[in-house]
Amino acid sequence: MVLLLSACASHAPLPAGNPTLPLPLQLHIEREQAGQRQDWLLVIQREGPGIRWSMMDPLGIPLARQQLIDGRWQADGLLPPNPEARELFAALLFALTPSGELLRNYPAAVQQGQQRSLPARWDVRYAQPSSFELNLPQGPHYRVSPLSESTP
Repeated sequence: MVLLLSACASHAPLPAGNPTLPLPLQLHIEREQAGQRQDWLLVIQREGPGIRWSMMDPLGIPLARQQLIDGRWQADGLLPPNPEARELFAALLFALTPSGELLRNYPAAVQQGQQRSLPARWDVRYAQPSSFELNLPQGPHYRVSPLSESTP
């Protein structure tokens, strides 16, 4: 019972409503932890009533696919569960939420200048609206940037 309750408590927060996102988005994710770096590609697109999140390695091999429908994550495809990806997707949704919609969707959020945070969960530092660093308290750390047209 305690394990079940702790699993429920560890779910990443989601917005109170759907933020206005300029979809589709194609992002380059650089993950760093313990001195090791990985590169991932992420495609976020609207599909029916939900938003599909598809993450792959640079060779195009799928790593995680989820759909956010009615405020809940749902598996998309046959990939095994990936809790780190689900946390990353929720953190990216927080980071990509427009400033004017932030407090309505995340009442506990704090925003100051080029930085926002959800205390004890995520810290985001922006270089530009779609280029930012995302830090989780125990790691990993991510650098996020849009994929350019010339990126292979």
